[in-house]
Amino acid sequence: MPAENRPVENKMDHQVVNSIKDDHDQEHAFGLRVIFSVIFNILFYGILLFLPAGTFQWWRAWVFLGVVVIGTTATMLLVFKDNQELLNERFKSPIQKGQPLADKIVLIALIASFMGLIIFIPRDVFQFHLLEKPNVVISSAGLIIYIAGWVITSLAFKENAFAAPVVKHQQERAQKVIDTGVYSVVRHPIYIGGALLIVGISLWLESYAAALLSAIFIALIIVRILIEERFLKRKLSGYTDYLQRTRYRLIPHLW
Repeated sequence: MPAENRPVENKMDHQVVNSIKDDHDQEHAFGLRVIFSVIFNILFYGILLFLPAGTFQWWRAWVFLGVVVIGTTATMLLVFKDNQELLNERFKSPIQKGQPLADKIVLIALIASFMGLIIFIPRDVFQFHLLEKPNVVISSAGLIIYIAGWVITSLAFKENAFAAPVVKHQQERAQKVIDTGVYSVVRHPIYIGGALLIVGISLWLESYAAALLSAIFIALIIVRILIEERFLKRKLSGYTDYLQRTRYRLIPHLW
């Protein structure tokens, strides 16, 4: 081989090696995030459920944790593996620069109400007994509702690469209106998923009272939707037209 061609070949080889190394580093980092997400969800729900219950002898809670582990792993591998930019957004703080003050307040209230409801469930099941427990059919339906909420949320993440945890204009990511998939049915599928999640877990873990109190969480979702839509109509090009094409916010033919 002519000597003058060797530096070019060496440079290309070096670029290939760096590319392989970068891909390996990204896969390693993603693998760590999958493990972190699974462990975080186990600890989050495990602490909020078993500590107030005062016992680990609660088979429904263990089944629920199993569903969470499977759902978290599946969503990470099937949704976020090919969209790690969105994953980076989802890992950011719930309070961010450029986020409207109203959204900061409502989002904190949403997080607090969700955690409060999770804590309330074991307290009601083991101490308060405010209402009669749902029968096996309704409680089993609760688990199906929870899984449906998880699936809808995952489909929304799959479709919308701009589904940040906060209301903001992602100008640096060239944010655009998403009107395909679940977003062609309703404008806020992630919020439907969230509502189904909290109602479903309440019924599966046998607390009618918690299911009724989920109305607080859902009311906060409605307030946040109104804040988000008002913000996006001002900031995001084409969003007003999207409102005309997709008429319903949460429930088709209702609202």
